Amino acid sequence: MQRFLICLSYDGTDFNGWQTQPQGRTVQDILENILAEIASVPIAVTGSGRTDAKVHALRQYAHFDLNTRMSTSQIVSALNSRVPADIKIISCQQVNPDFSARYNAVSRTYNYYINLEYSPFSRHYAVHFPRFRFSPDSLLKCLPWFLGEHDFSAFAKHNPDLKHYRCIINSFKLLEKDGQIVLIIQANRFLHNMVRRIVGTCLRVCHTKSEPQVISSLITNCDPASNLIYTAPPQGLYLTQVEYPDIDSKTSI
Repeated sequence: MQRFLICLSYDGTDFNGWQTQPQGRTVQDILENILAEIASVPIAVTGSGRTDAKVHALRQYAHFDLNTRMSTSQIVSALNSRVPADIKIISCQQVNPDFSARYNAVSRTYNYYINLEYSPFSRHYAVHFPRFRFSPDSLLKCLPWFLGEHDFSAFAKHNPDLKHYRCIINSFKLLEKDGQIVLIIQANRFLHNMVRRIVGTCLRVCHTKSEPQVISSLITNCDPASNLIYTAPPQGLYLTQVEYPDIDSKTSI
């Protein structure tokens, strides 16, 4: 039995997220069903993380075990010939049998796209916030308050299976280009809804003209019920990179 690591991208618009669920179309289900057809046995697929419904991925990673004579390039071709149009397999490589796409990852990067003007053509891929008053400069002042290691309980959906809610945000940047703001956040791990709540909270802090340092209190108080904490819509969120030690996960698409 061999273990393979694949890199894939997907348009999350018509998916109910990455993870298998009782109801709804998921990326994991599609991959496992296709691999089961290829192998004639059930194949479990483990992703680097679980993206929510309507969240996109430019570079998601997943591993699976497969007994095959196919080369890695043949696996890519076999998968791409079967996946629907909103999924693309970018690459495949063989890894050690104990490698985990989830637990071996040392960082994840997400981008959140905000349109300053509404566009019907990008409504599934970026979010316009007509009811929020903010500027790139006001958003930029919020970002440093999230850096470092913190308990992000206030910015995550409760999960009884988690041992702790501590994460290390290594960088949080803002780019502005062609009428669009892109927030780029990298951390060692992310909790459920964490990026969307961080983005939404930045917007609400700006809209209410609160001082950015209030973010420090929101983190310390661990209170998700604060009226400054807001979960931004999923359509603007993209998983853009996952990094692994000793594995080339930066090759362009």
